[in-house]
Amino acid sequence: MTDKEQYKVHKEPFYQPQGNEVALYEAAYRNRLPVMVKGPTGCGKSRFVEYMAWKLGKPLITVACNEDMTASDLVGRYLLEAGGTRWLDGPLTTAARIGAICYLDEIVEARQDTTVVIHPLTDHRRVLPLDKKGELIEAHPDFQLVISYNPGYQSLMKDLKQSTKQRFTAFDFDYPAPELETAILARETGLDAALAARLVKIGGVARGLKGHGLDEGISTRLLVYAATLFKDGVPPVDACRMALVRPITDDADIRETLDHAIDATFA
Repeated sequence: MTDKEQYKVHKEPFYQPQGNEVALYEAAYRNRLPVMVKGPTGCGKSRFVEYMAWKLGKPLITVACNEDMTASDLVGRYLLEAGGTRWLDGPLTTAARIGAICYLDEIVEARQDTTVVIHPLTDHRRVLPLDKKGELIEAHPDFQLVISYNPGYQSLMKDLKQSTKQRFTAFDFDYPAPELETAILARETGLDAALAARLVKIGGVARGLKGHGLDEGISTRLLVYAATLFKDGVPPVDACRMALVRPITDDADIRETLDHAIDATFA
């Protein structure tokens, strides 16, 4: 299997467009413009990027960013072996070499001194300097850089520099409208549409509490989890508490409010 085939998305991921984001992304890719995808947790950002990689027939290399990630984790490092040292490309370098879409998920979780290594790849130069190796990589013509983050978690300590933001085109994502989210749950899990609509209603209650006791509302991802439990025969009230309430809060008052909404919806 070639490197490209190894990273191809071979099965179509289910993604339900909310607007014209598919056409806009295709335009960005045709011109190899870097893309930033912004939106709350579990609203479909990663699924969208995966779907676009499948639709375009391009390999996809995904990096889950974290605060311990170093520049070497992205670009590569020398490894000490019995016979000496060997260079190992990082995911960003691999993507630049083979012409993959490189997706840096939750980019703000990475240290700012790490993210600056992407800058030369996001302007007219499209190069990646490997200082430790003394090599300058010219990005493959098919290479594209995509990043995502959740603006709801922005702080002075965790935000992108303007010098980074202004290197990207951007999409704003949000949770789907109730009718569309109901259709997504039904399509994704096979759940009856009427039951899916009840789940979406509970999601709406929780999202209304964001900023009033909740840092983040119930995501579409968690609604899919609840629907999956439904399909497996778990009683609706138990499934909702397990998938929708317990993961997002330990506050007794918020739990009581959401538990009451569940009881009223599935009484």
